[in-house]
Amino acid sequence: MRYIILIIFVFFAFAEVNAQDLASYIQEAEKNNPEIQAFELRYNIAEEKVNEADWLPNTEIGVGYFVSEPETRTGAQRARFSVKQMLPWFGTISARENYASSMAEAQFVDIAIAKRKLSLSVSQSYYKLYAISAKQGILDENIELLETYERLALTSVEVGKASAVDVLRLQIRQNELIQQKEVLEQDYLAEQALFNNLLNRDENIAVEVVKQMIIPEEDVFILTDNLQLNPELIKYDKLYESIEEAELLNQKESAPNIGFGLDYVPVSERPDMNFSDNGKDIVMPMVSISIPIFNNKYKSVTKQNELKQLEIKSQKEERLNNLETRLAQAIYNRNTMRIKFNVQTDNLKQANDAEEILIKNYETGTIDFNDVLDVQELQLRFQINLIESNRGYYTEYAIINYLTK
Repeated sequence: MRYIILIIFVFFAFAEVNAQDLASYIQEAEKNNPEIQAFELRYNIAEEKVNEADWLPNTEIGVGYFVSEPETRTGAQRARFSVKQMLPWFGTISARENYASSMAEAQFVDIAIAKRKLSLSVSQSYYKLYAISAKQGILDENIELLETYERLALTSVEVGKASAVDVLRLQIRQNELIQQKEVLEQDYLAEQALFNNLLNRDENIAVEVVKQMIIPEEDVFILTDNLQLNPELIKYDKLYESIEEAELLNQKESAPNIGFGLDYVPVSERPDMNFSDNGKDIVMPMVSISIPIFNNKYKSVTKQNELKQLEIKSQKEERLNNLETRLAQAIYNRNTMRIKFNVQTDNLKQANDAEEILIKNYETGTIDFNDVLDVQELQLRFQINLIESNRGYYTEYAIINYLTK
């Protein structure tokens, strides 16, 4: 029982180390990734557009000078000064601000989507690095095992129980494994460069990955309803809301605009006359209204907004179908990896039992080194398959998290 408890503790310890290391890498990637920084800048720009929406039409100021001064009863008009300010219909500015805010919210969802995609890419690359590193460790163990078999074969050759061909076969097999290890080293460097690029740092920085990953006994329960909360779908909801705000703004802009102004005309006194209003300046307050009589433009915008909303609904439905398909495929792949892991575990156990039998046969002097190579090849294949099953399981689980968390 204490042994079982220790195994469980070790598993959760590895899981915690894995999560902690990977989480820190993801945080570093989100902090340094230029794509996310670009999305954040776009969001800041969209937020600033809310302030931009709070504006009024330019104030019109006019100055005119009468080259030929018109004479009036009270005197000659010398010049004309005017100021005019048009005001949008009530609520138009608030409608502009609401529309700008809705667009900013849509930009904010883009940040969440970018972070999720980056997290998935970092996780997938991390698990590839783990698999390559684990395979290198397995190859080292098998090379050492073949070296042990080589020594046994040399001893058997000396006593006439094996031929030099058996030794050569073991040496050739060692060379093949060394070649595979060297290829894996290049694969690791290439994947490490990709991983570091995701974190926007130097490609040659060493990446620390866990030494062991184990598939848990039970899968975490998946809430498929959470798929509706995926930012890729929420983005369409935000776009739909922005179209609603755009239509409200369109309705406000189709209403009349009201203008207020003031004209001032200085008047010269008539020197040959004396009366109370002689030379009295003219002050004329004005009110104007701008009516969109030919409003086909606003009717067309309304129709366009309706069509855009229908388009967004169709796009969301299509995206939901794609995400549901992707989730179903990820769950299927995850379950498949568990099945493969269990089968390969049993196969490896049987191959290890065969190896023990061969070693016991050596003690009795009846070892067949062809069988040794066959069993060693089986062991290596099952070990590699176990690592790939681990990597595949966690890769599919990362996709499930991307879709439902």
